[in-house]
Amino acid sequence: MIQPTASFEANLKLLPSVDGLAAIDLLDHDGAVVASILNEPGKQGSLAVYQYLQQSFGVLDGKAAAHGLFVFAENTVDAKNRPGAHPNIDRLLEIDAGEAAPLHIRLLPAS
Repeated sequence: MIQPTASFEANLKLLPSVDGLAAIDLLDHDGAVVASILNEPGKQGSLAVYQYLQQSFGVLDGKAAAHGLFVFAENTVDAKNRPGAHPNIDRLLEIDAGEAAPLHIRLLPAS
């Protein structure tokens, strides 16, 4: 597991590449897809963090969400100040606060 720094850009350099991923699906307790993160510009940082959380924790629970918030670094502060601006961080904030149920993360390889 990485030791996050205060810089999201620096933290991204510590995470595994997302080159082989097409997307990530987030699934609820029943296995229904509740959200997806595609491997596209503007989403690759979130994709990298969520892939890392899946590989490190296996499930997106309170412990994983709290760690993910540290990885997002200064973007977490921005998300707290501007709800809705960073939906992938908002989701972690909700899980960390116990306001949302844990999710399963399914990695979808690029074909």
